[in-house]
Amino acid sequence: MTIEDIHHFGLTVRNAEASAAWYVEVLGFARVGGYDDPSGERRKVFLRHPGLRARLGLVQHRTTPPRPFDETLIGLDHLAFRVASRADLDTWAERLAAAGVPASPIADSLSIDGAFVLVFRDPDNIQLELFTDPGP
Repeated sequence: MTIEDIHHFGLTVRNAEASAAWYVEVLGFARVGGYDDPSGERRKVFLRHPGLRARLGLVQHRTTPPRPFDETLIGLDHLAFRVASRADLDTWAERLAAAGVPASPIADSLSIDGAFVLVFRDPDNIQLELFTDPGP
């Protein structure tokens, strides 16, 4: 019995609609569905990206505090998306800049030889990375 892949991942956000619009506009995701809890406790927007098999769910809880994400708390630290090459990172850096999204300079990975990373944050301050490495 094995785990085959990631089916989906969910991120808690302050405003599911606003975050979905950002992921669509900036990263090229497409909306594929949504869910509104009948109790009004939560709302979800489901997204897909042509380069990912996993689906992204943006979840807005009615009780979510209005403060930004903090990776120093227990839970998610960051989310890294793989890209094919260092040249792709250059293209993404240009795309992020054109969209007004602050990003780090492309840097050598500190943990994987020959790998490079571009770091930025979504509207809720969730750290996202675009990452390329020579490994399988």
